[in-house]
Amino acid sequence: MKRADYINWDEYFMSVALLAAMRSKDPNTQVGACIVGEDNRIISTGYNGFPRGCSDDEFPWDREGEETKYPYVVHAELNAILNAGGRSLAGARVYVGLFPCNECAKAIIQAGIKEVIYLSDKYAGTPANNASKRMLRAAKVKLTRFEPDKDRIEIKFT
Repeated sequence: MKRADYINWDEYFMSVALLAAMRSKDPNTQVGACIVGEDNRIISTGYNGFPRGCSDDEFPWDREGEETKYPYVVHAELNAILNAGGRSLAGARVYVGLFPCNECAKAIIQAGIKEVIYLSDKYAGTPANNASKRMLRAAKVKLTRFEPDKDRIEIKFT
């Protein structure tokens, strides 16, 4: 008899996105993304951070002030799209810890991703979030809030 306590596909892929987020060096916000094909195979992952070759020690992590992280950081969704290395993302789903911003929404649409499964929508109602939702809906990208059945999935190395 097979075990009954295995995780489902959505739990698995959202867990991969959250694990990817743990690679982010951003001291305030860590976001991860996992792009999955129609065959339930992971195509790519990404997390928020600076572009390759831009040192985490030399670029700013500040959220306010004269120089902030915002002009430099690549968001998790865009990183995952770029990390796919040109493979087709048509019909794919993206699992992401935070609802995509308007800039990432454009990339998601252009890449042909057909569903966004997100955990948090903490910026709901802001102009950028409203623009993101408007574009995604106009492009017929399905928006699904991930509703976990459990509050944690534990990974042990021993």
